[in-house]
Amino acid sequence: MNQPPPYPPPPQPPQQPQGSYNPYLQPAPPQQQPGFGPSPVPGQPPMHPAPAFQPPQPLGQRPATGGNPVGAIILGLAASVLVALLYTGLIAATYKEQSVTVANTLYLAHALINGTVVGALIGRMAGRNTGAVIGAAVIGALGAFFGYVNALPLIFSVEETPLAAWHFLQAEPFLPAKAWWNDEASGGVDWFSPLGLVVAAAVAWGLAYVIGSRRRET
Repeated sequence: MNQPPPYPPPPQPPQQPQGSYNPYLQPAPPQQQPGFGPSPVPGQPPMHPAPAFQPPQPLGQRPATGGNPVGAIILGLAASVLVALLYTGLIAATYKEQSVTVANTLYLAHALINGTVVGALIGRMAGRNTGAVIGAAVIGALGAFFGYVNALPLIFSVEETPLAAWHFLQAEPFLPAKAWWNDEASGGVDWFSPLGLVVAAAVAWGLAYVIGSRRRET
């Protein structure tokens, strides 16, 4: 009858796979599932997969930019000054042939044109920016005011001399504004003057807001 060996057999060391060299008997790294990139190297942090590529948004879904309010205000101011200068020159050239009705009509037309130009430019460049919309209203009103007020010194310069007009302004600096406000025919207040400011400011504000809102939506 066979007898069991007097001593149990010694434990066998774990078998290393063929072709691997592991002199210090370190545990083998975990097996990486196929299809998920290379296996991590011992002693280095694991590498995270790169995010998936996202295609660019179509043109109709791009977020709208805020525009350039400062540049819009500067351009609107320059356009308002140009329109006001043209109106001032028109008054100086035709003031002798103008009746009261023609003068009031030209004044309101200038206020409307000035407000339209300023509001369209600022709304196009600045978008629906609150400060730019308010600035459009202020610039439109100032353009309507100075377009009329600057005509009196220009007429004085044509009738006399530019030096005489300069001395005239030094002696009476607020006389052009008084002529803009007062009604020479009846001696009261010329209500067409503040009406022009309201027209210019309202048109400039409305166009800047509407055009700026459409630009933001697109």
